[in-house]
Parts: sequence; structure tokens; C-alpha cells
Amino acid sequence: MEKQPVQSMPIQNTETQVPKTPQMNDRDYLNDVLLTEKYLCTSYVHALQEASHQSLYQDVKGVFDQTCDHQRDLFNLMFNKGWYKMESQDPQKIQQTQQQFMQYAQQQFPK
Repeated sequence: MEKQPVQSMPIQNTETQVPKTPQMNDRDYLNDVLLTEKYLCTSYVHALQEASHQSLYQDVKGVFDQTCDHQRDLFNLMFNKGWYKMESQDPQKIQQTQQQFMQYAQQQFPK
């Protein structure tokens, strides 16, 4: 008997309702701030890669760490309110992809 592929299922908490009006609501504001934090994290990575002075690197690294923590807190808040959805994946497919990357890494990065 052939195994049927597992359908991806949304992973989401019960959604906290917000007014659907032309004005921004709490969900809109949080989403905007989350996107800004993600952008800042990416920008700080570039700054860290190009920092030529150790003290500057340490300062930017501290701000980067705080920004990443804030981004994670915002994600958790939105997820808990049901405003951030994810799709579940077949565990077998995840394991297969992991094995592919492990094999690639062993071939590309021998010890």
C-alpha cells in the first residue's frame, strides 16, 4: 500500500479579532514593527561583516543581539494572538532534506 503524502496543515493559535477598518489596528502595527526588526537584523549582519574596528564590532553586535531578541518576542506575541501562521510539513520529508544536507556537508567539508 502506497503512503499518501501528508497535507500541510496550518499551525496557528486562535486568532485575536481586530477591527477591519481602513485605519491600522494592533495586528497591522505589530506586523509593521516585526518587518522592521527583521530588516534591522539583516542590516546589522552586513554591518558586522564589514566592521573593521573591534570596539565598533562589539557595539553593533550588542545592538544586533537585542534586535534579534525583540524580533523573536514580536514573533511570539503575534503567533500567540493567532496573527502569524505557519504550515506543518511531513516529518519524513524534513528528515530526508536533513539527510541531503548532511551528505552535502560531508562531501563539501571533509574533516
